[in-house]
Amino acid sequence: YCVEFRTESLSHHCALENRPYTRWMQYLREGHTVCVACQPPAMKSDTHRCSGDGHNADGGKILHWEAIGNSQCQGTWKKIRQLEHCSCPLVHSFIFT
Repeated sequence: YCVEFRTESLSHHCALENRPYTRWMQYLREGHTVCVACQPPAMKSDTHRCSGDGHNADGGKILHWEAIGNSQCQGTWKKIRQLEHCSCPLVHSFIFT
């Protein structure tokens, strides 16, 4: 499954990234909708859910995220909806880890 979130805030450290495998962080913006896929091995075997997916969060709850590869690139987002069948676009698509 996938979860759509609206980015509420992010640290300025994201925009400073220029290493090849972390360059995607430069394109994060407040107010953008991002799509995050929950796939094994991030999926817990007992619940079949990914940690941080906002399962019990309503649309008003602010959730925290942190980028792999640069722990200083972090921020908050709000859950928009969960999609049982992923249809994430190629841009602004991520994977839970």
